[in-house]
Amino acid sequence: MTGVQPPTAKQVPHERTHHGDTVVDEYFWLQDKEDPDTIAYLEAENAFTTAATAHLESLRETAFNEIKSRTKETDLSVPTRKGGFWYYTRTEEGKQYGIHCRVPVAAGQSTPPEIGDGGALPGEQVLLDGNELAGDSEFFALGTFDISPDGRRLAYSTDFAGDERFTLRVKDLDTGELLPDTVEDAFYGSAWSGDGSTLFYITVDEAWRPNRIWRHAMGTSGEDVIVHEETDERFWVGVDLTRSERFILIDIHSKVTSEVLVIPADAPTSPPVSIAPRRQGVEYSVEHHGHRFLILHNDGAEDFALSYTSADAPGAWNTLIEHEPGTRLLGVDAFSGHLVVSLRRDGLTGIRVVPLHGDASYDIAFPEPIYSAGPEANLEYDTTSFRLHYVSLVTPDSVFDCNLDSGELTLRKQKPVLGDFDAARYEQHREWALAEDGTRVPISIVARAGTPRDGSAPAVLYGYGSYEASMDPWFSIPRLSLLDRGVVFAVAHIRGGGEMGRRWYDEGKLLAKKNTFTDFVASAEHLVKAGWTSSDKLIARGGSAGGLLMGAVANIAPESFAGIVAQVPFVDALNTILDPSLPLTVTEWEEWGNPLEDPEVYAYMKSYTPYENLSARPYPAILAVTSLNDTRVLYHEPAKWVARLRTLSPTSDVLLKTEMGAGHGGPSGRYDAWREEAFITAWVLDRVGLA
Repeated sequence: MTGVQPPTAKQVPHERTHHGDTVVDEYFWLQDKEDPDTIAYLEAENAFTTAATAHLESLRETAFNEIKSRTKETDLSVPTRKGGFWYYTRTEEGKQYGIHCRVPVAAGQSTPPEIGDGGALPGEQVLLDGNELAGDSEFFALGTFDISPDGRRLAYSTDFAGDERFTLRVKDLDTGELLPDTVEDAFYGSAWSGDGSTLFYITVDEAWRPNRIWRHAMGTSGEDVIVHEETDERFWVGVDLTRSERFILIDIHSKVTSEVLVIPADAPTSPPVSIAPRRQGVEYSVEHHGHRFLILHNDGAEDFALSYTSADAPGAWNTLIEHEPGTRLLGVDAFSGHLVVSLRRDGLTGIRVVPLHGDASYDIAFPEPIYSAGPEANLEYDTTSFRLHYVSLVTPDSVFDCNLDSGELTLRKQKPVLGDFDAARYEQHREWALAEDGTRVPISIVARAGTPRDGSAPAVLYGYGSYEASMDPWFSIPRLSLLDRGVVFAVAHIRGGGEMGRRWYDEGKLLAKKNTFTDFVASAEHLVKAGWTSSDKLIARGGSAGGLLMGAVANIAPESFAGIVAQVPFVDALNTILDPSLPLTVTEWEEWGNPLEDPEVYAYMKSYTPYENLSARPYPAILAVTSLNDTRVLYHEPAKWVARLRTLSPTSDVLLKTEMGAGHGGPSGRYDAWREEAFITAWVLDRVGLA
């Protein structure tokens, strides 16, 4: 970096006054995406990052090639049955995107066809080739991929910018032709009527909130009808067809309240009927099962209970599974003869099978002390086979079919890891940190077997801690490039997430949000005390709301970390949550509080929001990664954060990398994503002295 100077952003004072408090934001101007100075600044930061990391080019290429050489590039997912076809997605070497296909079910065939070497299956029909659709576009993503119940039509939507504004189209699978039915600016999600004559879809308002459900009669133009428009700005809408194909479900939900409307799938023009009117603080979801609707809810049940009501005339709720404190019910999948309940207990996920013919319920047993298990795609209603996904920190993603009558598991596929990978070379542990208030915080740890516990090993600590989202153990091929070089990888299951049940979430939101940050710092301190690493070799990593976590811990405990990776970080939280015109803001008030109306919330958020709590002191090395077209965490949050960091702490090593043609998830193609991960890997290794 000799002679390389970071860019300096101009300062244009802008005042913000709320509740008698005036704040000057000198980098407010960066919010104007159309300002040439904004783009020039982002490009200057990119140029600086390129120059400052030029010495890592060889290591980046090595890390990329390690990921690539361990990945089976030509591969195929386990086919899933729906009606007369097996559906699957496959990839081809050298191509960025998946190819969506199907083959007919052979006479008497009850198990998926053999995958073979991962190439095309005999009799294959290509439904959609992401590579052909993407063409030369730098970004490509599918929004919805929805096949009509009769298997004759495919509704799909595409995004070529990363801003999650999709164009919805319909393909005739008999002829391969695109039908004239097209919708611009659609959102994720769609649902077909029972006979495939009608398509329901979603659009968003100016704040990017999905607020309208539309009904489109195939073959018509300009005649679409609004089925439901949600006027309460706290709520989002979604739409789906039940597994039984009997009902269209319209899901309406805020962060803490929900309502479900139903429409008979064979009468798509019928007005929607509410299963139960919304009540503040009551959340419920619906699954159709024969003559009844199953309702998973938290009405008087903190960790949720399962009830049912009549499908003919929804009314009173009758309990099927009582609330059990400490066992968080996550979801229910209904089949003709069984119910399958997804749950979590003691920080681990589980699957419970409930037979409906008199046999006792049972929990599926899994062999490792740390793992994650949950349902895969299960498209058939009348079946005794349930497909599930299993993974751990050392076991690659595995797909099993469970015989619901016997409980027997059949492994259909484990994700290949090429080269000399051997799971026995790695060890995983569950340990517990002690938070400031005495709460025990679980940590999942994976390391190369025999890693010394004397503080000499470098480590990465990952965290999120918001929205009740759980960071359950997962396997990662790119992570092997760290583990094989002696780096320990740990996940802090901090409050604000859902790992330990609903209370775990409640204790890390609103006016308890700081628990999320102090839990993470306590986890870092535990890793050091337990000898896994030392603070001068510990890297923190998080993204989105986990990026808020990164910014917060950089302020409250900079001495605990050698470096911080903040991806699409929500670091200007207060300014964003104060602006109801921005995407997501109003819907987020039940997560963070409403600082516009409540001075206590304003003061509390101001006390932790990373951008406003920067000070003139040394910070750990920081790598901030963002995307220009992100509609969830806008690019200007990390841009402003880095600009202010440079002024207040000019000796700190701070980098900003902006994807100029991507969205919240970063690069869309798999090879591009691998290069992004290789970039971060090389930076981490450099910070801990292993470059």
